[in-house]
Amino acid sequence: MSAVSMREALGLELLRGQSREGLELKSNVVLLGNRYGYRPIPRLIPENEFELLLSKLTKDQEGVGLLTDWFWKDDNSVPSTYVLQPITTHLPHYDDTRPESYEQHDNDVVTWRITEERILRLLRAAALQAEKDGAITTEQNHKFFKSVTEWEIEQGLLGFQKSDPYTVLFVRELSRLHKHESHRNFAQFVDVTADGLVDKEAQELLSKLKTQIYALCSGLVNVHSLELNRVGIDPGCKVHAKYLQSLCEQFVSQMKAKISRAVGSSSPASMTGGAEWGWLWQEISHHLLLSSNKCAVFCGRESLLGKICLTMWESTNTYHGPLVVYGPSGIGKTALMCKLAQEMQGVLGPKSVVVQRLLGTSPLSSEIDSVLRSVCFQVCGAVGLPLPTTQTTNNHEDLVRFFHGLLAQVSQQRDSLLIILDSLDQLSEANHAHKLHWLPKEIPPYVQIVVSTVDSGPPLLEALRGMIPAPENFFLVEQLGVDQGREIIDAYMRAAGRRLTSDQRDVVLRGFQHCGHPLLLKLTLDTARRWASYTPVSELQLGSTTQEAVSLLFQHLEKKHGRQLISAALGYIVSSRDGLSEAELRDVLSLDDEVLADVYQYWLPPSLAFIRLPPLLWSRVRHDLGEYLVERQTHGVSVLGLYHRQFIEMVQERYLSAESKAKSHSVLSDYFLGLWSQGKLKPVFLPALTFNTKLNSDRKVSPQPLWFAQGVANTRKLRELPYHLVHAGKWEELHQEVIDPCLFYTEIFARLYTFAEMYPTLIGRLCSQCQDWFSACPNPVLVPSCSFFQPPGGALKTTLTGFQKGITAVDLCVEKGLLVVGSEDGKVIAWNLDELEVIHNFTGHTAGISCVKVIDRGARYLSSAFDGTLRLWSLLSGRQLYSISIECPPGTQPPTQIHVIEEKAVIYCITGAQLNAWHLETSELLFQIVLPEGSVSSMLGVLSGAVASLTDGGLLTFYDWSTGLGQKETCLMVDQENFTPTCLLTLHRHDKLIIGSKEGFLHLVSCHGKQTITKLLAEVSFLTTSDDEKLLCAGFANQVAVFHVQDLVQKGLHQVFRHEYTVLTAVAPCHRRVLITGCEDQTIRVWCLSTGDLLDTFTGMGAPVTTLVVYEDTVISMSSSTYYLKLWHLDYNHKHKTNNCFPASSPLVTVSRSGDAVYFLKHGDRKEVVIWDCRTGASSEPITVSAEVSCLELAPQKKLLFCGLKTGTILIYPLAFAPETLCIPPPETLPSVRCLAVSHLEDRVAVAYEGGISLFEITVRDSFPCIEGPLEKLPLSLLHSPISSMALLPNGRLLNGTLSGEVMLYDFKTASAVSLDDHSSEITCITVNHRGTHALIGSQDSIQRLWSLSPLELNYTMDYKGFFFEGILCATFSEDDRYIYTGSHDRTIKVWDASNGRLLVVQYVYASVTKILPFKDGFVAVSQLGHVIKERFRCPSHISAEYNPLQNIRGQYRVISRSSSPESPALTKEKEESRPIHLRVQKTKSSHTCLLL
Repeated sequence: MSAVSMREALGLELLRGQSREGLELKSNVVLLGNRYGYRPIPRLIPENEFELLLSKLTKDQEGVGLLTDWFWKDDNSVPSTYVLQPITTHLPHYDDTRPESYEQHDNDVVTWRITEERILRLLRAAALQAEKDGAITTEQNHKFFKSVTEWEIEQGLLGFQKSDPYTVLFVRELSRLHKHESHRNFAQFVDVTADGLVDKEAQELLSKLKTQIYALCSGLVNVHSLELNRVGIDPGCKVHAKYLQSLCEQFVSQMKAKISRAVGSSSPASMTGGAEWGWLWQEISHHLLLSSNKCAVFCGRESLLGKICLTMWESTNTYHGPLVVYGPSGIGKTALMCKLAQEMQGVLGPKSVVVQRLLGTSPLSSEIDSVLRSVCFQVCGAVGLPLPTTQTTNNHEDLVRFFHGLLAQVSQQRDSLLIILDSLDQLSEANHAHKLHWLPKEIPPYVQIVVSTVDSGPPLLEALRGMIPAPENFFLVEQLGVDQGREIIDAYMRAAGRRLTSDQRDVVLRGFQHCGHPLLLKLTLDTARRWASYTPVSELQLGSTTQEAVSLLFQHLEKKHGRQLISAALGYIVSSRDGLSEAELRDVLSLDDEVLADVYQYWLPPSLAFIRLPPLLWSRVRHDLGEYLVERQTHGVSVLGLYHRQFIEMVQERYLSAESKAKSHSVLSDYFLGLWSQGKLKPVFLPALTFNTKLNSDRKVSPQPLWFAQGVANTRKLRELPYHLVHAGKWEELHQEVIDPCLFYTEIFARLYTFAEMYPTLIGRLCSQCQDWFSACPNPVLVPSCSFFQPPGGALKTTLTGFQKGITAVDLCVEKGLLVVGSEDGKVIAWNLDELEVIHNFTGHTAGISCVKVIDRGARYLSSAFDGTLRLWSLLSGRQLYSISIECPPGTQPPTQIHVIEEKAVIYCITGAQLNAWHLETSELLFQIVLPEGSVSSMLGVLSGAVASLTDGGLLTFYDWSTGLGQKETCLMVDQENFTPTCLLTLHRHDKLIIGSKEGFLHLVSCHGKQTITKLLAEVSFLTTSDDEKLLCAGFANQVAVFHVQDLVQKGLHQVFRHEYTVLTAVAPCHRRVLITGCEDQTIRVWCLSTGDLLDTFTGMGAPVTTLVVYEDTVISMSSSTYYLKLWHLDYNHKHKTNNCFPASSPLVTVSRSGDAVYFLKHGDRKEVVIWDCRTGASSEPITVSAEVSCLELAPQKKLLFCGLKTGTILIYPLAFAPETLCIPPPETLPSVRCLAVSHLEDRVAVAYEGGISLFEITVRDSFPCIEGPLEKLPLSLLHSPISSMALLPNGRLLNGTLSGEVMLYDFKTASAVSLDDHSSEITCITVNHRGTHALIGSQDSIQRLWSLSPLELNYTMDYKGFFFEGILCATFSEDDRYIYTGSHDRTIKVWDASNGRLLVVQYVYASVTKILPFKDGFVAVSQLGHVIKERFRCPSHISAEYNPLQNIRGQYRVISRSSSPESPALTKEKEESRPIHLRVQKTKSSHTCLLL
């Protein structure tokens, strides 16, 4: 075939394929002019038809001979067909464009033109005669005259009336076209004959075609009439220019409208059932048609298919696990799954629902969320259940939960449902799909799920075996035998309308015998179907292995399309991180100079201004790859990928050598960098150019901005660019384009500087390089002077989140590594501790969880909550098994303890004055015991044969475990002393109870009596034992007592571990000789049980530690006041522990000017002030005050610590004269101290009480500080809002702000006050520069104002709005008053220019900054995480106009400058910078940039 014939044949084949599959052509665009077009020789003519035509040419034996020379009979076709032979069969130099073969090539081209014309003339003459004789129809005759244009329009436009809404149709009519005049110059506009006249026959055929179009598509036709001039269509002619403009405008307008309509029908709104179901129908149709093709030839698996059907039938009425079909890649699993779907549809009946997804074969079947979304919609639509909401489909966890619940609903309706998911290994890893947490482990009756996967590659089969214990649920697909192969060959050829000769069939069978692999046979048959009966056996090439067959396929593609194009196209697809979209691949191929040089080696491109890969070349390649190239969805984009692993491996082996791979990544990186977009010319050497010159041309590739629009990121660039830069070795580009240098070097230095001395050759040099970069940075930059980010390698392992409120219940299954946690928000989450992944989110309780209990070796768990329900859940499927409503008497709490005797299948719990027992499996109430009137029982214990209840009065009663009959009562009072129980613990291995009391007693109780162990010094707050019950831990006040359980009575107390703060929990892991305690001071301590030494302290919990759990070498800490869990390494390298942190989340904190000391309130006790030495990482003896501290302030130069108390007293501690104390007594009304302010010279201090403000003088007598005064008083009215912040100015002035946002400047000398502009919320900070000329006022809203104090006027209003958390917490001026440093709720430190209000730097520090002071060329600050931040600020004299301080922060700011005078109106200037960027607000861990690398 000629190139033209090949192109047209491909187009027709694509249209026919869509017609066969019933697909709508949503992009049907027709532009029809006055050329009827190329009329090719039919390539295939049926045997009877061809021989009939020959019979009409008996008088022209030469013509008959010509036809039989070019048409050969192919008996492999069913029915037999005559095939037009390739041109090179008789004219071998036709395609030979080498310079040395030019003459032969030209001769063959001329010969073919003559031959083609003669063949057409013969066929048309014979067809006309046959039609005249009545031997063939008019339509059969017409195909010898029909042009490719008419073929395409028939197959597309005229064959798809349903696609009218998406059709764009333009027809051009030429007026004054004389058929008897020469129109040789107009050959591109009309059909002309060899002598230059209009081809009348072609024009008549075109006229008939247009008539047909007008009749069928009258409402869609856009008709343009035009008269040609001497050059045809001339853009310089006004009439022609108007025509071209009108055509383009109409075309663009209609295309936009069609695109908008198509996008609207597949928008998220339509995906929630509100608009159209077209997207779902298209997805279902795709899988049905593909499934039909896959199982069209199904042989040899009937036995295995029967076993699967039998297993499904046996488990129909019971709960069961999914069925798994597995085997090597290409073994035939997909065909089996497709046949199963086909068979089960007939077996289950018309009312059943069969859902089938061949994963990875369509954009919506590649990511687990899109798969579950489409499955849920299909099932809901089929069985009439409510559709998932948009919120559900946009959240992975909610979508999984909906899917599981949907299966339960279908089961309750007794509807039969079969879900078939083929090729789990083809799912992308998004949302941890390969972990299979989304797949139900337990499937309800009437529902079946069958999945398939490979037995190698991703560990999917291993994961499936771990979650499905039943081996009978797994089915291995084995290799086929020779007889089965023979059946498949016959069935395949029969379905394809082909057959093989006996010799060809033997060749195929011999190749298949070597391995019996279905994929090998499929590849072989795909090749064999192209064999003609006249193809010699000696020319047949087949592989004996799958790899060889794939290699031969690639060789065939190389021969047909060129090795350079095939290697580049497949190489780019495999080299990409997630695959390439078709548009991206065409762009990348157009950037490949070697590909273009190969394409244009013998002729020049149509335009030298821009060069691209001709679209037809890639279309041909994609068509020939067929089903082996699939379209998948990844991160919301449809990309191309090779379906079988063997294809990917062969591409890597054949085309991606180290050099080729680097080159591929280099081209891809250039593309995603956008280097050659937006008209930038790229040079290329084309062999067709003379003088070996390079051509600079536009490649017309898509630009690659980081942001397409505000809030719309280029996710493809974000995912692909770093990957390709790294693999191409383009480190400089990686540094410039991907890594923000300021963020990168700050993260490295602030995390690693602590280890610089420890590792000087590595980390020391790295930190030195960071300092060098900071010194040379051309933009404003904050230069760290210490470590203040969480360093790597420390004790903290990770943080788990998922709740909205504090954690109230927890249980651990060590055997399965499952952690089940309940929260105050009523939610329960199960984590896999080995993978640190959520297994299930359980919702159902409507109030806080009080207790969780894992049972059945991690298969189920019980939960009780304050909503008065007790529920049993499956940890396999995530579903609720039952719910028991517990009647709670008024004034009593729901049960906080659940006891289970699994071997007896009984649950016990106590509520108020009732003891309840239920059957574990049926939830049947076994018995209910009403305790004596007036007694309230809150504790429960279980011994062998008995259940014990303990009342608040100390009465312990034993009941029979099975009947609830009372057996014995014991009073726990000791020597007539009161006994108020606080905790009870069951020692199952010893069959005893341990009971602690408010009075400090510990009792050991069994069914035979009680024994008093000891009396502790305070109330027993908790009891725990080690897993092996060898050690008992009892917490009381700030101590933990440890006992050996075996020697409780004889030896009593083993050891006491004293703490500074109240101990809330403890755990003693049996596999380690340590005790781990959690305290009210938010710290976790690790003690040696042998020596009693403190081994380690973990800080950073951020809340009192109320629960501890140990799993292997990991400590898990939780708090009832926080929504997160923290995991800590017990065996980390202690050399990596840092000492620059003080306890986090201190309620009040201040810091010394150098940052060496931090002063803060003790956790849980506002009457103690802790002094923390940042150099040693330890605290000194705390300062105890007489009342709760309400504010702290430090005079760093005079080393005075001011403590304002709630009683109105001010205590001043001279730090240089410890333990001396100064005191300012309270006013008579004893008002609470609201805030303190010390002047810059530290000669004045202002105290704000609830009723007024007093001014005191700070003096020194005999080198000892003294406080004089009050010098001045400012009374406040009762209606005045409380003072929230103050600043002292020189000359006796005071600037103060209130909780309601009011700001006032008061002059003590003149007793006058001036009100400043109010803020809309609390004033959180007021700071004055060192010269006393300017003040910054910040509030909880996004506003901060810079005022000039002499004269008083507003200079600038700085309005900053972040992604979340607004408001400023602290601020200070630099020592030279040029800059303002602020700390905010949004966890950033900002630097502002004091002269113009411009934002210079924004630095994210992972925690809110609560205090900031100037220091040298920068500042010292403290964060709520307990870090001391020291940084210098460098600012160049000139700042580039392109510099954007919000480069790494999602936020925006506005500066309003206002100056007013009587002579001129107010001038307002606004500047806004709003650039949305990813806000780095994830867990506090290692650098996100480092993670990227």
